[in-house]
Amino acid sequence: MESGAILSWTLQQEIPVPPDVQALLAQGEQAVASFKTFRDSATFTTKRLIVRDAQGITGKKVEVYSLPYSSILMWSSENAGTLDWNSELELWTKAGHIKVKLAKGVDVRRLDSLIAWAVLNAH
Repeated sequence: MESGAILSWTLQQEIPVPPDVQALLAQGEQAVASFKTFRDSATFTTKRLIVRDAQGITGKKVEVYSLPYSSILMWSSENAGTLDWNSELELWTKAGHIKVKLAKGVDVRRLDSLIAWAVLNAH
């Protein structure tokens, strides 16, 4: 099932939840896990995936993506192989297809189980 992704991110390594993510959380929402992206972070919460994307040369312009788990219709995960070192997590949402690449060392099965828990509890 191949289609062009509307968004694509690469998660490089798990990190502590960034302090500025707390200001983005709704009442009763909690951060569960955060990952370093190329220039910023992606945080899985109890309700959604928040991706903070610094832009421009200075990185002062910041775009924040918020994907509620209730909008995820289907997902797939692929572990790394012998010649393909990156794992992938793909999300099909009401808005379109999102591809999340995982650098070596990021546990794709941990993310798969996190998405399963979040999506199955959101619907």
